[in-house]
This record gives sequence, C-alpha cells and structure tokens, in this order.
Amino acid sequence: MKASKFTDAQKAFIIKQGDEGTTVSEICQKAGISQPMYFNWKKKYAGMLPTDMKRLRELEDENFRLKKIAADLALDKEMLQDVLKRKL
Repeated sequence: MKASKFTDAQKAFIIKQGDEGTTVSEICQKAGISQPMYFNWKKKYAGMLPTDMKRLRELEDENFRLKKIAADLALDKEMLQDVLKRKL
C-alpha cells in the first residue's frame, strides 16, 4: 500500500477545517487533494485525534498481518491433509 504524503495531524486539520464551515472545494484546493479523498478521510477519521488515527492504522496493519498468517496456516493444513490422504 502506498504511504500517504499527509501526516495524521494534517489529515485531522483538513477535516477540522470542513467542520468549521470552510467549503470543501476550497479545502481540497488548498491541500492539493481531490474531493473524494476528503470525503473518504472524513468518513474514516471524523472526530478522531491524530493519536487515535495512528492507533487505527496500527490496528489495521496488525489485522492484515494476522489474516496473512491465518491464510498461510490454512494452506499448510490443507497440504498436510493432502499428503496424509496420499499415504493411506
């Protein structure tokens, strides 16, 4: 996954500007982002502090890693069961 060029604090600041009444098009133009990106950030991070955003990202990364491990273990189990079937 491509790393964002915006820090969590910058994302929080951009979202906060929208909450304060600045128009979305003006915010996006100043920040150099698209409107869909702004709304995705708002949907995902609305009301969060930068520390909360960092913790969410860490949890998502850990979840991805654990899912990968579970998939590898399931594949190993399937291969071992296949080997056992061939021997019997």
